[in-house]
Amino acid sequence: MFYYEVWVRSSRYHGMEGLTYSSTERLNVGQIVQAELQKELVLGVITKATAKPRFQTKPITRVYNLPLLPAPLLRLGQWLQDYYPAPVGLISQQLLPPHFTEKQLASPVPLTFSQPQLTTLPKLTGQQQTAVENMAKRDTYLLHGITGSGKTRIYMELAAETITSGRSVIMLTPEISLTSQLAANFQAVFDGRVVVLHSAQTPAEHLRAWLQILRATEPVIVIGPRSALFSPLATVGLIIVDEAHEAAYKQEQAPQYQTGRVAAYLASITPARLILGSATPSVSDYYLAEQKQRPIISLTKLAKPELAATAEPLIIDMKDRSQFGRSPLVSQPLMQAIETALKNGEQSLLYLNRRGTARLVMCEHCGWQAACPHCDIPLTYHGDQHRLRCHSCNYQASSPVSCPDCGQASVLFRTAGTKAVVDEIERLFPEARLARFDTDNSRAERFEQHYETVRDGNVDILIGTQLLAKGLDLPRLSVLGVLLADTSLYLPDFSAQERTYQLLTQVLGRINRGHIAGQAIIQTYHPEHPVLRDAITANYADFYKRELAERQQFRFPPFVYLLKLSVRRASIAATEKAAEALKSELERGGYKIRIEGPAPSFYEKLQNKYQWQLVVKAVDRGELLKVIAALPSGWSYDLDPLDLL
Repeated sequence: MFYYEVWVRSSRYHGMEGLTYSSTERLNVGQIVQAELQKELVLGVITKATAKPRFQTKPITRVYNLPLLPAPLLRLGQWLQDYYPAPVGLISQQLLPPHFTEKQLASPVPLTFSQPQLTTLPKLTGQQQTAVENMAKRDTYLLHGITGSGKTRIYMELAAETITSGRSVIMLTPEISLTSQLAANFQAVFDGRVVVLHSAQTPAEHLRAWLQILRATEPVIVIGPRSALFSPLATVGLIIVDEAHEAAYKQEQAPQYQTGRVAAYLASITPARLILGSATPSVSDYYLAEQKQRPIISLTKLAKPELAATAEPLIIDMKDRSQFGRSPLVSQPLMQAIETALKNGEQSLLYLNRRGTARLVMCEHCGWQAACPHCDIPLTYHGDQHRLRCHSCNYQASSPVSCPDCGQASVLFRTAGTKAVVDEIERLFPEARLARFDTDNSRAERFEQHYETVRDGNVDILIGTQLLAKGLDLPRLSVLGVLLADTSLYLPDFSAQERTYQLLTQVLGRINRGHIAGQAIIQTYHPEHPVLRDAITANYADFYKRELAERQQFRFPPFVYLLKLSVRRASIAATEKAAEALKSELERGGYKIRIEGPAPSFYEKLQNKYQWQLVVKAVDRGELLKVIAALPSGWSYDLDPLDLL
């Protein structure tokens, strides 16, 4: 009899070490197996052979006739648990699919392999060629390229080199909605070597893609969001994190990892080149690249400069209501630009980082405001369904006709969201073809399902949130309207100014990409704010210098590591008492940390419970791991949070 430690894939297993099972046959580390856990059969992977334990073991019920999980992937999983502490059952969910179907196991769909066809692509510009040459060695590179500078063209060149050398490529994108465009571009060059892998696929699609990667006999290119980083690739030679600054690269559920950090470790053990690409690198990434003397590759010129003639962005001061004669949402200059685009058969994009129809539902007579009874945050009105919805816990209620407090028919719907913009644009341009894209879209409405329709010009006006701000290349897009540039500027968080700069810069990059000349019209209540000015003029240097100085002054990343601790209780008094007690305990613990708070969380009431938090800062990240290990039950934590909201 042989005995093995198995990492089981189940959220019900909360242990920090693998479980021991027995087998009548000799097995290998990396073997994918099936075993019983709490009377349920689950997938697992063998992580090591072990001696016969003193307790009775359950047998491994099935050994799958599949290639072994690659050793670097297992090593990555073990490192992940140490760096972002989480139970084995959750770590294993990153490494294995939920289950296997007998049909797909018995009837594999093999990939087809052909040589890369780079001749179909535009010739590299001088700046692109220099960038490729400067990224020849296995190292970590920060690729800081303005929007429209052709970063994707560089990615393809590097991918072709890597494939030719016999190693695979991981191409990460922050949003599932961007995979269709990226996959189409790569498939035109690499054909059947491209595999798309993401959570929005059906279970059958996802499993087929995962098995294709595991069974691949030649190098492949895996394209997907952060989860694609855990693809079962035998050899990895290149990892690309496109739009590396994006918050979507932070996993919000345990293990709460930051993709860039995990990618850096995987690159170090494979070894592989790691490219962090962005027009707006995070302050932390840029600072660390400078401090560790990692190469920073700059792209300052458009890939197609001969087509870049454009008007300067037009800034509309929203305090000047004379600019809003026909519409409270759309200024006269923006309306005229849309009309011109429609006449020319071109597209317009209207950006507003707010979902729904109205974000504030209140009574003009008594001041009542519609709020979630479970979370105590404002409900959002969705006009297409005539319902109120909480975007935290998804509580829903019918829209009030009169005030529930005073009974007056004086309920106002204020602060427009994307659905209200749709209604307004339909009124102003009744003949135009509209499409709205935000996280309220159903599966059939998502952007990735309609990319070709939009790209081919079969939509006249696009309306959406930050989903439309990232990485899209729409050849017919000539007008960009930012309906309110201030939405994230005054959030009470250290990351607010950086997030505003990044979002505005990214959405401005959707036009003037070398196809047709474009016009950007930016509506704001604060036209002189330095962050908005820097974004509009693409002045990253001044923004970075100012933001870094503030981070250093107030002790925020990259100068310290952060740990956010949260506790929830049934009453405010109980919550505050628990938070104060933990703070006192930590202060007596001898840790080399600084504690801020306790204070109510940004969303103080959530699902009928009150939530308070402590913010712990440390120069040595290991001190934060000690704090996590000592946490009492009932506390949750977020290590390396992107914000403190």
